[in-house]
Amino acid sequence: MRIARGDGRPTVRPIWVVVVDGAAYVRSYLGERGLWYRWARAEGRAERGVEGEDVPVALVPVSDDALQARISDAYHAKYGRHSPGPTEAMVTPPVVATTLRLEPADG
Repeated sequence: MRIARGDGRPTVRPIWVVVVDGAAYVRSYLGERGLWYRWARAEGRAERGVEGEDVPVALVPVSDDALQARISDAYHAKYGRHSPGPTEAMVTPPVVATTLRLEPADG
């Protein structure tokens, strides 16, 4: 994910993405301490690499508990077998609280 720093320079961070009901979701592994997450929340937008192109996205916080549980299930299904420790971190309450939905950016 490409996010603009406070000074406008871009930074790129690998982010685990899962899809639930056709929508893409991300979480900050470090919870609210994650620098990319703080920048993303401040900007409300980022760019996501898709098939070699940077696609602008809006970042929308998710608070629905039932949806959060389904997103956690998606993290387990996608990453759990190959990265069990990091996957467990991605479903802890402080990390779940950072869930963002990626939506097409306006304009």
